[in-house]
Amino acid sequence: MGIHDIPAEYLIEETAKILSEGIEKPAWADYVKTGVHNERAPAREDWFYVRMASILYRAFKWGTIGTEALRSYYGGRRNRGVKREHHYKASGKVIRSCVQNLEKAGYLERAQPKGRKVSVKGFKLLNEMAKIAEKNMNANVYANKPKERKAFDEKKRKEVQDTLKGQERGHGKGEEKKSSQKSVKKKAKEGEQ
Repeated sequence: MGIHDIPAEYLIEETAKILSEGIEKPAWADYVKTGVHNERAPAREDWFYVRMASILYRAFKWGTIGTEALRSYYGGRRNRGVKREHHYKASGKVIRSCVQNLEKAGYLERAQPKGRKVSVKGFKLLNEMAKIAEKNMNANVYANKPKERKAFDEKKRKEVQDTLKGQERGHGKGEEKKSSQKSVKKKAKEGEQ
């Protein structure tokens, strides 16, 4: 099996592990958002290495990459409240830093007339990681991960539903109290007359 035969998620995860050993993450990576379309910084500790691995994979798939194309690819919709959502590009600083680190490590090289492409060293790394991912797939290492994520999502969904049900019950009780208070006032007025 080659690079194309392995699911991209598994290949990127394995590549990110290797990149975290050889490349140092910038100090600002713990605080920065990946674009204006996101409300918070990434929750994963190793998100910078995952982004670098993803960029390396994109360079392999596309042939030649540039910052603007990657900004569009990693961008997303921004929540603008009542107004319609629009697509916003991802942060250029994050992408440039990833590309420069990959180029320093020798996984990317300059392409002609412009842009970057995968070097021989980068291709070898992706090929080795595809073999490792294939072994892990055969050993069912990845089999439990989607189930865990789905169980977490189900648990979170159930908590939200329970909270909403509790709010509805509380709201309904408040209406009953108001209606009973109104009936008491009416009876008091009738008793006075």
